[in-house]
Amino acid sequence: MTSGTPGIDSTVPPSGTGCVECLDAGGWWFHLRRCAQCGHIGCCDSSPAQHASAHAADSGHQIVRSFEPGEDWFWHYGESQYYDGPDLAPPASRPATQPVPGGNVPTDWQSKLHR
Repeated sequence: MTSGTPGIDSTVPPSGTGCVECLDAGGWWFHLRRCAQCGHIGCCDSSPAQHASAHAADSGHQIVRSFEPGEDWFWHYGESQYYDGPDLAPPASRPATQPVPGGNVPTDWQSKLHR
């Protein structure tokens, strides 16, 4: 997969450092995913709200990249497979100092994860 691949725009920066919808709603996330087309940051499918996959379904933007420090993999929701992809506009991940999970985390967060 290259930057010329439909669904990847390597020039678009991420929308922020946390899940857009969780931050708006006072929620929380486990790990973050970045839309490779528009930069939307959403929470992973282990998170209670699963905003990254909801964004993919609603927008048609099928490719995400991990937004976790040290991870550079891409996932294609429509094909259910991993890809290698180009470098995207910085930053490449959430700040390493940002806690995991993030947002308004409940004390019993582990019991609320999707597995």
